[in-house]
Amino acid sequence: MALDGLTIYGIICELNTTLKGGKIDKITQPEKDEVLLAIRNEGKTYKLLISASSSNPRIYLTESYKKENPLKAPMFLMILRKYLQGGRIISISQEGLERVINIDIEALDDLKTPKLRTLSIEIMGRHSNIILVDKESNKILDSIKRIPITISSVREVLPGKEYKFAPSQNKINPLSNLSLSEFKSKLTEKDSPVYKAIYNSYDGISPLIAKEICYRSSIDLDLSTNLISDISLERIFNSFERIINQIKNEIFHPCIVIDKRLDKYIDFSLIKLTMYEFLSIENYESISLATETFYSSKDRNERLSQKSMSMRKLLQTKIDRLENKLGKQLQEMNDTDKMEDYKKQADLLTAHIYMLQKGMDEITVSDYYNQEDSSAEITIKLDINKTPSENIQSLYKKYNKLKTRKSELSSQISSAKEELMYLQNVMLSIESSESLNELEEIRTELYSEGYLKLKTSSKKVKAIEASAPMQFISSDNITILVGKNNKQNDELTTKLSSPDDIWLHTKDIPGSHVIIKATLDTVTNQTLEEAAELAAYFSKARMSSKVAVDYTARKNVKKPSGAKPGMVIYDNQTTVFVNPDEEKVVKLRA
Repeated sequence: MALDGLTIYGIICELNTTLKGGKIDKITQPEKDEVLLAIRNEGKTYKLLISASSSNPRIYLTESYKKENPLKAPMFLMILRKYLQGGRIISISQEGLERVINIDIEALDDLKTPKLRTLSIEIMGRHSNIILVDKESNKILDSIKRIPITISSVREVLPGKEYKFAPSQNKINPLSNLSLSEFKSKLTEKDSPVYKAIYNSYDGISPLIAKEICYRSSIDLDLSTNLISDISLERIFNSFERIINQIKNEIFHPCIVIDKRLDKYIDFSLIKLTMYEFLSIENYESISLATETFYSSKDRNERLSQKSMSMRKLLQTKIDRLENKLGKQLQEMNDTDKMEDYKKQADLLTAHIYMLQKGMDEITVSDYYNQEDSSAEITIKLDINKTPSENIQSLYKKYNKLKTRKSELSSQISSAKEELMYLQNVMLSIESSESLNELEEIRTELYSEGYLKLKTSSKKVKAIEASAPMQFISSDNITILVGKNNKQNDELTTKLSSPDDIWLHTKDIPGSHVIIKATLDTVTNQTLEEAAELAAYFSKARMSSKVAVDYTARKNVKKPSGAKPGMVIYDNQTTVFVNPDEEKVVKLRA
């Protein structure tokens, strides 16, 4: 979920406790939409992350931020350093319960005169922004996202323009105004599900909080407000009021809801989420820590998707073209089936040449090739402008031409299928990447294979530290290794495994190499099945059922000379059929 107004209220309470009066020592901008402030206060340095990401906008104190800064400082960063570096934080506030945070900072200008500026952080989905405003003139100094009139006719965000608040949604602030009569009136104004009526009426309330209020009130969240009774409305109001009073008194319960079966974060909040009683809930000491924990994996996946976009687009274009080319080649291969008909007709004309005369447009002769019917006949079309001999030679030429073309097509189709399998493997590797280093490994591979071209300023590909294969532990406590990209697959199969280890791969489907650190005569059926499920899950057939997986001793796997990364041949295999199961994969992960 996105940060709601109540959660931001809790974060601001934390920030005022830790940062108010602190000095801004350092400002960096690791991402185009992300700023990191290092703030020194009472002998301790805090790191404040501010992100205007369209998908994951957020603000919190971070303890584990490790992104590298760009070599060239962006313009917005230079503006922030000019106006805020060395400044002191005077106050941190919120516009009602709107998702807007204002940080007032006093810093010296060029004449060493104290000046007050406001860093306004707007957490508004794709409209999120970080805006630096001169407090005295209320003029915008700059913003991390500039919004000209061509993009928004309602509100320009450009240097020199007057700063205006984002349009208000005209909701009620529950921290300053909460009464039963108004609550009843507001919720029953329009017919809608009760939980929607709550978050559409009150500021700072997200759908998550609204659903929690309904759950605590034992009310069906989809119940129509036209059908709800006064008693039920009063129960909802009481639950709402208790939550708001806790927030007012800064009684927070930061928590994250986790689906342990899939090892996935479901939701987080600054209040107890009792509606998730059947899932696991982790409690945290600070809202910032809960927010960082929840968003770190989401942001990493989002950034990886952004960083890999150009590679994925390039590969998809090549895959589409290759599939189109392969389709045409296969159709042409089907057309070569006519070559035997040409040879048959030429042979029959040769046997009946005494019957041929120039000027004939067709001839019917005995079909000696029909073994089922000795009296069968066949009619053969002829070119009236050719002699009998020329007609026969024309058919033999067609036969020989198609025979040569069939041989060429066979080689071309084999090569196209191999390249298609390779590109699909690379695409799968990109989708399975869990770090920038793994993406760089794939990028390096594409450079070496000629699919990507080095920039003219680069003389060679930067060396990348090798990443390790994924490790799993079977129910029988046996180690299973899974490669995440072609480089890992090659390392795993040729260097990290023993000849008698068991090697697995999906049959004729792009996927990861899998190694069981056990021999065929000692491995249990349980471990073999679990490893096969891993091979199926980490393949293009992840969403399929009854996936065919081959397994054999690793010594039966060979890498042909000149083969592309990750490509091998194998024999003496056995095939099993399994169903990929994400829950089981998570359970086996070491």
